[in-house]
Amino acid sequence: MSEDVALPDHDLEVVRSALVEWYESDHREFPWRRTTDPYEILVSEVMSQQTQLDRVVDAWEAFLDRWPTVDALAAADRSDVVGFWSDQRLGYNNRARYLHEAAGQVVDDFDGEWPETPGDLQELMGVGPYTANAVASFAFDAGDAVVDTNVKRVLYRAFAEIDNSDDPEYEEIANALMPEGRSRVWNNAIMELGGVACQKTPRCDREGCPWREWCHAYQTGDFTAPDVPTQPSFEGSRRQFRGRIVRALGEHDELELDELGPLIRVDYTPDGDHGRDWLRELLSDLSDDGLVEIDETDGKTVTSLQQ
Repeated sequence: MSEDVALPDHDLEVVRSALVEWYESDHREFPWRRTTDPYEILVSEVMSQQTQLDRVVDAWEAFLDRWPTVDALAAADRSDVVGFWSDQRLGYNNRARYLHEAAGQVVDDFDGEWPETPGDLQELMGVGPYTANAVASFAFDAGDAVVDTNVKRVLYRAFAEIDNSDDPEYEEIANALMPEGRSRVWNNAIMELGGVACQKTPRCDREGCPWREWCHAYQTGDFTAPDVPTQPSFEGSRRQFRGRIVRALGEHDELELDELGPLIRVDYTPDGDHGRDWLRELLSDLSDDGLVEIDETDGKTVTSLQQ
């Protein structure tokens, strides 16, 4: 790893565990996540290259109903495979041709035994570095860290060390973060984080992002990223924090200032720039709008939603 890009200065085991536990507790269900069959995973990866995942599910299931094994696909008429691809509107028909050719290679050149490493998988027609690594990860738990646009966005936002670098070495950093020998769950988890919580318009609190405690973007309110070149006006705004207050109070009957503050931003400190005075101003605005009640009793400030 180059000297100008260091790993995040956090307890990496805690960071890793938080992400994996978040993923394993609740994630989107896609049928290819329930299999380790390299053929089924390769089909899903090729189909997903130009198609929304929700649309891929039906096409993937229909494809496997028609050609359930790599041997069945290798024996199929290529025109039938291309026709299916076109009917399902799955993007460039060359991908169907390459997938059919790759199936033939597995059957004829590899005697039906799938190559298992990213390097060996790239010998298959139409299988580039990203797809090879995905199949190695999800089928054999033998891949490197997957680095797609979503993952770059997550890493850029989460860690100031990347944000502050002129030329972030995403692959090296991603591989250093990934727990050794756990590419299947890790790559699924970090891609899920980018696809669900850390979207172009982030949904940090709504999706319970497990990295909020460390996330540079969450702490600063700056959610720019390589594919988000301009700062969304909502992020880091008073309007955003007002919304967080209302959501937090909606989950509790009432909260004191120092109970509410950490629920609104992770860098809340009672006497800091974003402390009690800052929070009181937001609450005052919400009170003026008739949204919250503020009770000053015995030196304590307690707030709740307006009934």
